[in-house]
Amino acid sequence: MARATSVRQFGKMSNTAARKADHLRIALNEDVGSSLSTGLEQYRFIPQALPELDLGAVSTGVVFLGKRLVAPLLISSMTGGTAGARTLNRRLAAAAQAAGIAMAVGSQRAALEDPKLARTFQVRDVAPDILLLANLGAVQLNYGFGVDECRRAVDMIGADALILHLNPLHEAIQAGGNTNFAGLLRKIAKVCRALKAPVVAKEVGGGLSERAARQLAEAGVAALDVAGAGGTSWSQVEMHRLRTASQKRVAATFADWGLPTAESLQQAHRAAPNLPLIASGGLRNGVEVAKCLALGASLCGLAGRFLRAAVVSRFFLDETIAELTRELRIAMFAAGAGTIAQLQELEMQN
Repeated sequence: MARATSVRQFGKMSNTAARKADHLRIALNEDVGSSLSTGLEQYRFIPQALPELDLGAVSTGVVFLGKRLVAPLLISSMTGGTAGARTLNRRLAAAAQAAGIAMAVGSQRAALEDPKLARTFQVRDVAPDILLLANLGAVQLNYGFGVDECRRAVDMIGADALILHLNPLHEAIQAGGNTNFAGLLRKIAKVCRALKAPVVAKEVGGGLSERAARQLAEAGVAALDVAGAGGTSWSQVEMHRLRTASQKRVAATFADWGLPTAESLQQAHRAAPNLPLIASGGLRNGVEVAKCLALGASLCGLAGRFLRAAVVSRFFLDETIAELTRELRIAMFAAGAGTIAQLQELEMQN
């Protein structure tokens, strides 16, 4: 398909960069959604016929990790490492700057391995004011990375915080994946103590359990991104990269693996009630964003909807962000919440 070639650089790439290009192509062109739902369909707001609000005065603004945002939206980690990814990252960042929302880049491992790729992640010149999150796989702390590499990832893009993503299932399915997760919590805690930038721990589609959330909170992370099941399934993404029928069958087995986003969000909130939470994993619209905020999130991340819009055009991306924000504002208005703080106090029907 034409869209796939627009986001992939053909020619010589490092193994890491080539894998990331494959991931982007597959996410755009294949059915790689989890067979589980997010669980958000089980919750409904109680409508208020007399909200006693002026829609125009409803505020979606929040402060997250010390940065003020116009809306509690995060363009979740997606890409980097190729020429096509650079174009996408800069388009996403410019849109985030215009809308006053946050953005996270994809894993920067490729750029630490090959410094020439750093420019594919660098967006500060088009987004000087946004909350920008750097990103590395936490498991790389068991494969030669340490505090210095984490600091380099933050400095590389002028980030406000660092995401350490956790993806054990993904690595186990991936051919040649990094599967030594032993002793990782202690190393995450070391990074949290040594790094000046706050550290965000993130799952990648399997959801954070109550146990994992508690462990990470005790390790000193500044925030958690639950990244629950219901959106992109990375076991299914890898299935499209695997070569043998046996490998593909193993990957297919895990299509329904994970905690649905709504359940993971509540487990994380129970484990770490005072820690800021990011809800992500299959969110599709502003009403689902509102539900996540009412279930304990402080910020909501989307990847797929933003990626598909960004591939089309900057105009379509801007329009998509505006639609999400308007949907959120209308949901707040109709439920009787004039601010995000008031929305977070609402009870929902289950």
